[in-house]
Amino acid sequence: MNRYLLTLLLSLSVLAATAAEPADSAAADTVPRRNFIQKVIAYFGEANKVRDRNKFDISVVGGPHYSSDSKFGLGVLAAGTYNLDRADTLDLLRSNITMKVDATTAAHYTLSLEGENIFPGDRSRLTYNISASSIETKYWGIGYDMGHDDANESKYRYLAAVADISQTWRLSRGFYLGPMLTVNYTSGRSFDRRELWGDEPTHAFAWGPGVTVRYDTRDNLTDPRRGEALRLDQLLCTSWLGNSHGFCINEVTASIYRPLWRGATLASRLHWRLTWGDTPWCFLSTIGGSHDMRGYFEGRYRDKNEIDICVELRQHVWRRNGVVAWVGAASLFPRFSAIRARQVLPNAGIGYRWEFKRRMNVRVDFGFGRHQTGFILGLNEAF
Repeated sequence: MNRYLLTLLLSLSVLAATAAEPADSAAADTVPRRNFIQKVIAYFGEANKVRDRNKFDISVVGGPHYSSDSKFGLGVLAAGTYNLDRADTLDLLRSNITMKVDATTAAHYTLSLEGENIFPGDRSRLTYNISASSIETKYWGIGYDMGHDDANESKYRYLAAVADISQTWRLSRGFYLGPMLTVNYTSGRSFDRRELWGDEPTHAFAWGPGVTVRYDTRDNLTDPRRGEALRLDQLLCTSWLGNSHGFCINEVTASIYRPLWRGATLASRLHWRLTWGDTPWCFLSTIGGSHDMRGYFEGRYRDKNEIDICVELRQHVWRRNGVVAWVGAASLFPRFSAIRARQVLPNAGIGYRWEFKRRMNVRVDFGFGRHQTGFILGLNEAF
């Protein structure tokens, strides 16, 4: 959940963007000692400066934030980039890592670690996303009709521990293949309306191996401006592995990035997630949140299958500032024969970007959905 970012940065970004640089190193001794506020402004003002390419470049930020799902909160985030390849003189593809700790007034508590490690020569990549959370959220039921009915809104809490790890090897230029593993434990509790779950268990544990196939020609992993990215994941959480519920997940994401004019990038993405078998409620496909269909409450609409598409225009404006606008649509369904045009969910929105670190943006998005809106802060682009 990458919404947990830092309203503090919004005010600091304007100050940092206009902060003056010291004239030269010789004059440094004559510069008066800076107070705390000046030090904070200088810290953010220099966060995106080019560092020694062989060093681990990390920045730590913390402060209050807000989103329409999680409400007000306080978070601390450490974001870093590094390069393991000393032969990469252009320093184009840097590995990245992000650690977040967060607590909100809506009783959202999260600890997460995610990143992508690029080995020398880009011969292989290790991708990981590990999190533990305690979330008080809402549930409407399963299926479009249940999610569309406002009267079904109810509260519950869940505890979750999730680990998704994959290791891929490059087979040819831009083409990668390798194994993946997922481990997920989710426990629901404190239900307002337990009847909405029907016969669904209150908790579920699943683990399973899989295979991931990727084609990636992006010029940058966290702020792509040209290239293509295709990812296909096939995951098996079958009963013969000891899972109480046997099911499979197929997920495909295809993205294209094209420069249009100076400072402008057209980004488009097609994504689907399909499940088969006895899929528990906490493993069903959903929309909403900080990446898919921004503006919808994450988890309001859930079903076995989901398809969404998004087209976004990204425009650099001035110094470290930029803006975006997007349109999209999604459909959730239990099987392909149940797809209905009236159930297609529209999406649109606008956003602001501030370059927190070199090619790593803090993003503020305001999304519009069917009868709802959402305000999101996050790190890096939505896709």
